[in-house]
Amino acid sequence: MADLRANCAGIESPNPFWLASGPPTNTYGQVARAFDAGWGGAVWKTIGEPIINVYSRYGSVDLGGNRVMGFNNIELITDRPLEDNFREIAEVKRDYPRNALVVSLMVESKREAWHEIVKRTEDAGADGLELNFGCPHGMSERGMGSAVGQVPEYTARILGWVKEVATRPVLAKLTPNVTDVTYIARAARQGGADGLSLINTINSIMGVDLTTFAPLPAVGGKSSHGGYCGPAVKPIALHMVSAVAGDRDVGLPVSGIGGIATWRDAAEFIALGASSVQVCTAVMHYGFRIVEDLADGLSNWMDEVGLRTLDDLRGKALPNVTTWEQLDLNYHLVAEIDYDKCIECELCYVACEDGAHQAIRRHDDADRAGGRHAVEIIEEACVGCNLCSLVCPVDGCIAMKQIPNGAPPVSWKDFTAGRGRLAPRPEHFHVARFG
Repeated sequence: MADLRANCAGIESPNPFWLASGPPTNTYGQVARAFDAGWGGAVWKTIGEPIINVYSRYGSVDLGGNRVMGFNNIELITDRPLEDNFREIAEVKRDYPRNALVVSLMVESKREAWHEIVKRTEDAGADGLELNFGCPHGMSERGMGSAVGQVPEYTARILGWVKEVATRPVLAKLTPNVTDVTYIARAARQGGADGLSLINTINSIMGVDLTTFAPLPAVGGKSSHGGYCGPAVKPIALHMVSAVAGDRDVGLPVSGIGGIATWRDAAEFIALGASSVQVCTAVMHYGFRIVEDLADGLSNWMDEVGLRTLDDLRGKALPNVTTWEQLDLNYHLVAEIDYDKCIECELCYVACEDGAHQAIRRHDDADRAGGRHAVEIIEEACVGCNLCSLVCPVDGCIAMKQIPNGAPPVSWKDFTAGRGRLAPRPEHFHVARFG
């Protein structure tokens, strides 16, 4: 079987599946049950000066029959006394020495405050520290969280203070609420970070109650922007993890976070450079036992494709992440309909006609009586955009097939420099047809 043992910035765990800092890692009882279920590690819910949380604190976006596609919270850091947290952290390490226990930290931006919290956390037995530079709500209004993580100089400075006293690996948890996350990642390396965790949650308001006109989740008729997470943020997280993992000026191990709910999600993060993956929303939705499917699924798939260790998978997709100007302009696709599967809903026609490139022909009743199908791809107009295959409700009904054109690959950079030629393009037919 595949070896799932993980090492992220020197923090070792039996598998790469860690609980992310949040409600599921708030107590000894929760973390112990998670480790019993098979989780490789956990990041303890952020500790600092305890605060008072509001009662109404979660909201979600549903998509069709899928609940909690996107999840929002306005919960802040621990509201439990520091002594209770430190005692339970020590108890977890005593009872589960093989599992990774990282502790998330957030205190005010003072050297002595960071020195004190780091020393106490390490004395409790933590395997590593995760500095919360990403929380976008509540704490940021007090000069912490993303208020630090959005400013490279602050990120580097606080990391420098932490590294003055830390003896365990230090991860910087980065905010996605920036234009380019690599600038913050480089600052974290400059400050001495041993690794990075990303992404933290995204600024959001989940909706508005159109009866009371209170934003959601409502607290006495009012609300605040909160942190957005769950399956809906996965594409954003994948992009940012790949950007950081592929940046030569960063060069730090990455713990990937954001919308991970299945072993496939985890495999994608690792293929884009992550050394471990962190899960929170999926656990809040389905419970700790999802780790069984995560670990079994990843292990079985690695066996099928011949990957022995996580090192064999890590970063395999990174060489295929490039800039748009390097893409092959002569790569030509067209849509192809499997009429044995077509249910004649005509959704592909509507989508292409109104929202894309008018490359699907719809036949009227007379044509159909003569033996024609309801819709037909106009190959000379099809630009291979994928839209019809994405909206089709029947799996495998519309496929995208590559059309050889005899022209060698040519990028935009090559073409504008006079190197290479373009094969005839469907857009020319589109213009001729519609003017």
